[in-house]
Amino acid sequence: MTFVRWVVLLIVFLALLFLALQNADLVTVRFYHWFSWEAPLILLLLIAFALGVGAGLLAGLMRYVRVKRQLGRLRREHRRAPVASTGIPVDGA
Repeated sequence: MTFVRWVVLLIVFLALLFLALQNADLVTVRFYHWFSWEAPLILLLLIAFALGVGAGLLAGLMRYVRVKRQLGRLRREHRRAPVASTGIPVDGA
């Protein structure tokens, strides 16, 4: 399994390397007339990719925190729940 992982990583690395070599042309990014920036196209692509990954991780983190809070609240409610009418605790203990 480790060999397959290394082969896949090598293929991805080589694909990105060739992508970078083919897209080394300078491009200009302009924000109205206030700001302009010249950089290689591949750098801008990598920045856009990194921002997308960061946004996705942040969205996932926010969902994780919300679910974790809800789980904690449900656990507290479960601990405080009254014993069923049969006298057996709700959690089966």
